[in-house]
Amino acid sequence: MKPQSIYGSRKASLILDIVVVGCGLGGLGAAFCLTQAGHRVTIVESAPVIGEVGAGIQVSPNSSRLLRRWGLGKHLEEIAVKPEAIAFRRYNTGERVGFTKWGDVMEKDYGSPYYHIHRADFHKLLYGLVAPHVTLLLDSTVVACNPGPEAPSVTLKSGKVLKADLIIGADGVKSYLQQVVSGQPNRAVPTGDAAYRATIPASLMVQDPELREFIDHPQMTAWMAPGRHLMAYPIRKGQEYNLVLLHPDNGSVESWTAKGSAEKMRRDFGDFEPRVRKILQLVDSTLKWRLMDRKPLDKWIHDSGRLILIGDACHPMLPYRAQGAAMAIEDAAVLGNLLSRISHISQLRHLLQAYQDLRLPRTATVQESSRLNQHIFHLPDGPEQRERDDNMRKAMVLELSGKKAELQRESIGNQNQWADKTKSDELFGYDADAEVDRWWASHGREFAPARARL
Repeated sequence: MKPQSIYGSRKASLILDIVVVGCGLGGLGAAFCLTQAGHRVTIVESAPVIGEVGAGIQVSPNSSRLLRRWGLGKHLEEIAVKPEAIAFRRYNTGERVGFTKWGDVMEKDYGSPYYHIHRADFHKLLYGLVAPHVTLLLDSTVVACNPGPEAPSVTLKSGKVLKADLIIGADGVKSYLQQVVSGQPNRAVPTGDAAYRATIPASLMVQDPELREFIDHPQMTAWMAPGRHLMAYPIRKGQEYNLVLLHPDNGSVESWTAKGSAEKMRRDFGDFEPRVRKILQLVDSTLKWRLMDRKPLDKWIHDSGRLILIGDACHPMLPYRAQGAAMAIEDAAVLGNLLSRISHISQLRHLLQAYQDLRLPRTATVQESSRLNQHIFHLPDGPEQRERDDNMRKAMVLELSGKKAELQRESIGNQNQWADKTKSDELFGYDADAEVDRWWASHGREFAPARARL
């Protein structure tokens, strides 16, 4: 995989030694961007091997435009699915109450496509991009951190000490380094929800005429129910069908790999429409994941200016807006772009502050949007649910009639957040590199004195 020239082929004139803690999507993205900016990167990962984890996730235009820029466009086309639309349905009847076109519309409006992809395939792509350029230490849990400012370092369980100019905490929702940055844990709060995750071979679904359409006409389909919802879509070039079933939590754990009961899942969703019950009969195993929420952090940078957080370590996302991975990829792009401009160590603290200033408000807005969907999707049957359905239906009618100007005006605040063109423009139209370029155009002159001292 050969990346395109990013940052205009600009390399930092001051080369930093950087330790990235965590080899997830955010950690790999950060490592790639930082090596492309000219820095030396070591990734530290607690897992003993790099393996397949998770199920389907979504790559929206704000993320795919960066991945294309990094040289992954062709590879994404080969393994991902480009959904035609998102559809919202009543759980018990299957009646469609909401609909927004995607497909080529996404690329036309935002210059980059929307994809559905298996998380493991996404991780494999990023790992292949990064591996030749970094040092990777597996089975290497961080047990201590000296955040500096003099001689920053992390200590591994083996006793090995890794010194660095900068340490990046990409260690996820249960981040140890987050506690080092803030001085206290960001305690998880139960959302009351848990999720079953499962995938089904598409070959089983196409044998049933009622299910075949979900493969032949790929969409993200949401069935909304009291206290529950089901999100489903094809992945792996249409070879698998991905299911995420949100339901009241009854004793699950916060883990990507905990096993669930397929029989219990079928009982929990036994009042859904016949097509859903058919789909669930095809599931032979499932993972179960407790959804925990954490308050947004107001501090992503240690006072030393040598330790920062990215991704879920500083802004964990609930899955109701499908933006967790996208926000981590944006973080990586912003950080790499900023640090491609460093020429003196005295600039580091200011560039890291710019990273936080650019990213914190955006990620907080997306977190809030995700929490809102939890409420919208799970309304009990009754007046508020009927009002939601009527609201979504109005936007759907305008969408299907092609009345774009009226849709843009009338869909502001629609409970189908994907129908709200203003929200979509803000979310999908965001270009992380362009944001840094604008920031530098306004603030770059402040760094001139540091350059002159060299």
